Formats: sequence, structure tokens, C-alpha cells
Amino acid sequence: MTFGVEDWVTIFAQVLERLPLTLLILTLSLVCSLIVGGILALIRIARLPIFHPIATVYLSFTRSTPLIVQLFLVYFGIPQLLLAIGIDINHWSRITFVVITFALHTGAYMSEVFRSAYQSVDKGQVEAAYSVGMTYPQALRRIILPQATVAALPNLGNHTIELLKDTALAFTIGIIDIMGQVKLIIGNNYGLGMFEVYVAIAIVYWAICIAIELGVLGLERLFIKGRASITK
Repeated sequence: MTFGVEDWVTIFAQVLERLPLTLLILTLSLVCSLIVGGILALIRIARLPIFHPIATVYLSFTRSTPLIVQLFLVYFGIPQLLLAIGIDINHWSRITFVVITFALHTGAYMSEVFRSAYQSVDKGQVEAAYSVGMTYPQALRRIILPQATVAALPNLGNHTIELLKDTALAFTIGIIDIMGQVKLIIGNNYGLGMFEVYVAIAIVYWAICIAIELGVLGLERLFIKGRASITK
């Protein structure tokens, strides 16, 4: 089967039809994972009784099991567990279960990024802030967070890219995102042009990853410039 320019245009057009859904899943999962990661990081940094051991076990489980297993546990398991106590959530959108799974999974990694970024700030700077009369919230806002944000950005960008690639698993529970669309295209063509279709979706993912990398790079420069202007 020979593919011409029109065929490539058609393939890209069909794949991109589902791009908004993929970006929606990515955005919602990213926002939720940042919240989960922030909460877990605070628990581990403060070593809160009861919560710290639970967070440690949660992180160990999340990082030791495949994401697709976690997705099936959330999608098939949570409704059954809640149904046992009289709560029926089987009518929930599949996207909800995907976002919950991705947020819990990526949030575990985000928490380590936040924790390491927080701990990378020199304690001497915090003590100096206290010596001039700053409270902890003031030191956090003016000393710790600006430096920790710059330290965390590269890893946050990497995990965002990983999250984008993880969204490809959404089709396993019937969501037609760009990967699900690819499966439909291949099925409708009875397997013909399979290589070309996968090349197309690889280019789409690649382009989004480049956009994320450029966005993170821009944020790094912005924060570094802001820090430099403050020190002058």
C-alpha cells in the first residue's frame, strides 16, 4: 500500500481529532498530581505521626506496581468496594477513573521532586531569614519556594512528559484518545497502513513533548531572571 501526501494528511487529521481529549486528561491529571504530590511531600518533610508511615507504604506500592495494574484496580476495584457499602459510582465517566489513577501514580513521583527541592535549599539561608525577624511562612514564600521551584522544574518537566506518555493507557478501558483513535484507524483499515499510523502518532507525541520541554525551559529562565533581578 503506497501512502501519498493526502493519505498522511488524512491520518494526521484523524489522530488530531482526539488530541483535545488527550490534553484534557493530561491537564487534569497534572493538576491533581501536583496537589497529591504537595500533600505527600509536606507529610514526609514534617514526618507527621500516623500519616508518614501510610505515605511511605503508599509511595512504595505506587512505584513498585505497573501503572496499567493500578488503572485496572481503580477502574474495576473502587466501584466494587464502594458498592459493598451502598455507594454506586458505576455511572461515573471513565475519564474520572483515569485522572484519579494518573494523579495518584504521578503524585507519588511529584512528592519526591518537591521533597528533594525543598531539602536542596541551604538551611543557613532559612536561619538567616529567622535572624532578621522573618516568620516561617515569610521565609517559605521569599526564600525557600523561589529556590525550590527552580530546582524542581527540570524534574517536573520530565514527569509531565512521562504523564503524557502514560495517557496512552487510557484506551485500555475504552477511552478514545489519540491512542484509541489509532487503534480504531488500524481496525477500520483491517491492519493496512499500520506502520504509517504509528509513525504519525509518534510524531504527535514527540511534538507535544517538545512543546512541554520548551515551556519548562521558558519557566526556568523566567524564575532565574526573577531571582537575579531581586539580588541586584
